[in-house]
Amino acid sequence: MSWLINLFLNAAAVLAAAYILPGVAVQSFWTALLAAFLLAIANILLRPILLFFALPVNILTLGLFTFVVDAIILLVVAAVLPGMTIGNFAWALLFALVLALLSYLFHSFIK
Repeated sequence: MSWLINLFLNAAAVLAAAYILPGVAVQSFWTALLAAFLLAIANILLRPILLFFALPVNILTLGLFTFVVDAIILLVVAAVLPGMTIGNFAWALLFALVLALLSYLFHSFIK
């Protein structure tokens, strides 16, 4: 049951981050819920592969390159999901930062 709560919290974070950033648009809560689900699937399947290939750069930047990997994953999800648009890579990078912060805040309120 906790995965369902995490999914709804991540959907709320996606919706809130899209509301804050003008370069990101999410049509509805259902689109945000589907985006959170697709992000979870992409983080399970795609993120380890990208982080493996980006390991030398990630070590040089002390882990900050992980946000670039997250931005790439967000762009992939936005390309697949018709109700979600991200303006460009800079908005995706900022969206990844805000999404990480909001997700952390929302999950800390639950615990």
